[in-house]
Amino acid sequence: MGAARAMIEADDLAARELPVYFGLGSNLGDRLGYLLQACTMLYSAPGLARHAASRVYETEPWGLAEQPAFLNCVVRAQTALDPHSLLALAARIEGALGRDRAVARWGPRTIDVDILMLGDAVVDRPDLMIPHPRMWERAFVLIPLLDLEPGMRAPDGREIGVFVQDLADASGVRPIRADLQGVFSGAENRLM
Repeated sequence: MGAARAMIEADDLAARELPVYFGLGSNLGDRLGYLLQACTMLYSAPGLARHAASRVYETEPWGLAEQPAFLNCVVRAQTALDPHSLLALAARIEGALGRDRAVARWGPRTIDVDILMLGDAVVDRPDLMIPHPRMWERAFVLIPLLDLEPGMRAPDGREIGVFVQDLADASGVRPIRADLQGVFSGAENRLM
């Protein structure tokens, strides 16, 4: 990803296989169970292949502080699906796992599935922005992303690790021992 990325519209992505990165988070009920279920649903989703996941991290709430801590991870897959099909997939997973959209923004949730990045695509539409517009200020997104892509760069060319160093909340992101082995089984899948 270079600093001079061009705006790529959803229609221009047809038939291109790109890496897609999903940010997953849960802070209600069986948090790890919800992450496992979301990973399983991503693994079985048509149009996604060669999955990998970061470690699972426990993180302090972002936005509304008076709520339980989150478990977060990032999942990568290869896809030729268009951005709106990916958004629909994320919404289906959230709905299937009981996400209550009536809860305040940044409030507690069983599962949150965000599209963080889709290759070098930049999508700027009222219902969808890729890369996720606030990912660069969220340690709970960037630290797991570094597990998968240690040398990844932001659209402006800076390494993601530089963003993490500048974030005050990075110390509130702690890896946990979580056995997610088996979710992404197969020779072309890897789970950290």
